Order: sequence, then C-alpha cells, then structure tokens
Amino acid sequence: MAIQKVLIVDDSKTELMFLSELLQKQGLQVRTAENGEEAMLRLAEDKPDLILMDVVMPGQNGFQLTRAISRDPLYANVPIIMCTSKNQETDRVWGMRQGARAYITKPVDAAELQAKIAAL
Repeated sequence: MAIQKVLIVDDSKTELMFLSELLQKQGLQVRTAENGEEAMLRLAEDKPDLILMDVVMPGQNGFQLTRAISRDPLYANVPIIMCTSKNQETDRVWGMRQGARAYITKPVDAAELQAKIAAL
C-alpha cells in the first residue's frame, strides 16, 4: 500500500510544523491533531495511510491512543510510527507492544523517518 495521507499527532506546534513540512516536501498529504480526542476526530473524518504518534501529550498519551487505534477494527490496518522524546528501550518495547510498527526518537532524523515510511 502506497502511503499518501499521514496524520501527525503531537501536542507541540513546533514538532507538527517540522514533521508536516518534511512530509509535504515528499508529496504526502498531512493532517494534524494536538491530542487524542482530536486524533480520533481526524481518523473518523478521513482515514490516513499512516499515523505519526507522539507519546507525551495531555489527556490520553500516545501509548494509550496507539493501543485504542490498533485494536479498533476500522483502523487496525493503519500503521503507527511512535515519534517521541522517550528514548529508553523499555519505552520502545512498550510502544511496539501497543501496536506501533516503528519507533523513532526526537529530534527526528529525516532520513530515518523516510526509511521507516519506505519500509512500510
């Protein structure tokens, strides 16, 4: 499946702008959400081909949101890449156990992100 539409979930406006610009330069359509509630609204409006998920957010965190999305039959086939400042191995393992397909730590390396997207 070719990735064309990406949903970025992050409470940092700086990170949303950086990732949006990076992906738009690659010709991808980008939508953003700043929290779990907004992310679920965006999912319902237009199902993306990929989700980039922050972990540390107010309200529902990225681990909880990833688990909810990956267990929902409507969205279970949408790959999620965790994109977070949490750089401990236990965080990476936990993220993958919640349903993430890949885990990248911030600051995001553009080449690494492109490689992870291409691998999907």
